[in-house]
Amino acid sequence: MDILGISAFYHDSAACLVRDGEIVVAAQEERFTRKKHDFSFPKNAIDYCLKSGGVQAAELDYVAFYDKPFIKFERILETYLAFAPLGIRTFIKAIPLWIKQKLWMKDVIAKGLGFAGQILFTEHHESHTGSAFFPSPFQEAAFLTIDGVGEWTTASYGTGKDNNVQILAEIHFPHSLGLLYSAFTYYTGFKVNSGEYKVMGLAPYGRPIYRDLILSELIDLKEDGSFKLNMKYFDYCVGRTMTNKRFAKLFGGPARRPESLLTQRDMDLARSVQEVVEEAMLRITRHIHKVTGQKNLCLAGGVALNCVGNGRILREGPFDNIWIQPAAGDAGGALGAALFAWYQVLGNPREADNENDVQRGSYLGPDFKDSEILDYLKSNDIPYTSVNREDIPERIADLIADEKVVGWFEGPMEFGPRALGGRSIIGDARSPKMQETMNLKIKFRESFRPFAPSVLAEKASEYFDIDVESPYMLLVAPVKSEIRREMSAEEESLFGMDKLHVVRSDIPAVTHVDYSARIQTVNPKTNPLYYKMIAKFDEKHGCAVIINTSFNVRGEPIVCTPDDAYMCFMRTNMDYLVMGGFLLDKTEQKPLEDDIDWRSRFELD
Repeated sequence: MDILGISAFYHDSAACLVRDGEIVVAAQEERFTRKKHDFSFPKNAIDYCLKSGGVQAAELDYVAFYDKPFIKFERILETYLAFAPLGIRTFIKAIPLWIKQKLWMKDVIAKGLGFAGQILFTEHHESHTGSAFFPSPFQEAAFLTIDGVGEWTTASYGTGKDNNVQILAEIHFPHSLGLLYSAFTYYTGFKVNSGEYKVMGLAPYGRPIYRDLILSELIDLKEDGSFKLNMKYFDYCVGRTMTNKRFAKLFGGPARRPESLLTQRDMDLARSVQEVVEEAMLRITRHIHKVTGQKNLCLAGGVALNCVGNGRILREGPFDNIWIQPAAGDAGGALGAALFAWYQVLGNPREADNENDVQRGSYLGPDFKDSEILDYLKSNDIPYTSVNREDIPERIADLIADEKVVGWFEGPMEFGPRALGGRSIIGDARSPKMQETMNLKIKFRESFRPFAPSVLAEKASEYFDIDVESPYMLLVAPVKSEIRREMSAEEESLFGMDKLHVVRSDIPAVTHVDYSARIQTVNPKTNPLYYKMIAKFDEKHGCAVIINTSFNVRGEPIVCTPDDAYMCFMRTNMDYLVMGGFLLDKTEQKPLEDDIDWRSRFELD
């Protein structure tokens, strides 16, 4: 039985093919269109899923869509009526698209696919729940989903057992932890639904001086984690911005202009809202544990990408084990809808071994054979060197040790926002200059942004205070005290961006200013070549950790095809690119033609 899952029309559209309960493939539309966070109907992702699965659209048994448009439209109408006549311009602008397209989703899907079969619609948080529990390692677990908003729901929790999930409680719009965080994303000058992770990365540079103000004025946070927002400070119900003049007055000035200089206030705001959200996450999970008595917790929804909060839940929370859906945002809704249909709607049995998930490392996207890569290289007259697969680990390990920056294009593309060794840019974590070099010369992004480490799973606890695997780069943990560098009194007294250039550990390029790191543990079962390369780096150069950042530049999605990879390689200061069994040296490449202003074509967020 083939079930196609689809998410679309909000942000991060995606498609997923599930066959007899197994995730066959999944991909985000942005990777094909090259439009970051593409929300359009995922035609290209669907075509990829169907082609990879060897199935025609007409042969599908079911199509599952990740939310219920009529309920979402009800929320928009009721919100407008509650605030009318405020918000009339926003309402008038939104209605034509609903009348023309979104209310007729069944027809859009049927016509877009050429599919005459049954189309199932799951509620938004049912899709998140399906993506959290059903691929998890657990036969029985509690779950928590938190995001901006689905139809009405902004957070939900419940329990999953065998092939069934049950939502026990919800929080409804306009009260939303995700929208609170997005309000500060907007106010600190970053793009909503895109820049939240920048706020998280900026937070350690600041001080939590606004924490109490947020808790007293913006959010009424109860001991059990339930909350209400004070809507007089927010504009997202009626306007085109997240916050209003009262919000600006409360925090001492207007929102930061995008791309303008970051101030200490921006850093302090980021730190303050991050601490509030972490506290809310901890209170909610403690309440869930108390109510359900479960020892395992599964997480999904956009807020579940807050890996700092996830790390605190793991370390300080009451659950023995947690599992986080790697595509926790709306893209993962496509996967969740398909699995929800297979298990919950159709009642098929499910067995989990309580150790291994069924996400396959989230390597669920397009893969390219060496023959396809070679055809691309030859047809475009691109210089390359052929390398035997068994020689790649040592060759690349030596390049990294020589402080070269390497593009790593290997195997299936990752599903979700993190590069996990399929489409990655890698470097030496021991290099004090590598963070700034990669931020400014490779990624063309803000210098404060931290890089993540990839570490051999069995050696993670030698470098970080973590005793579980973190295969999806969704847990932050402290760098071990044994490899930290002792700070001088002058260094300890630094504020804001002055902290950036201080060497803090033996792996400074992946040690954030608060001694934390967003960890990816690498397992030989899910990515053997990437594992062997890091193992060779450890064997020859004495370090089981490398830098891993996504293979893209600012404003561009992660690369998908050999052409995407080559163009990104050529437009940056990367030194080498390995694609399959081929190694490309930048010094041997011909300059790109007519590509002087390429960066202006990308949206800067």
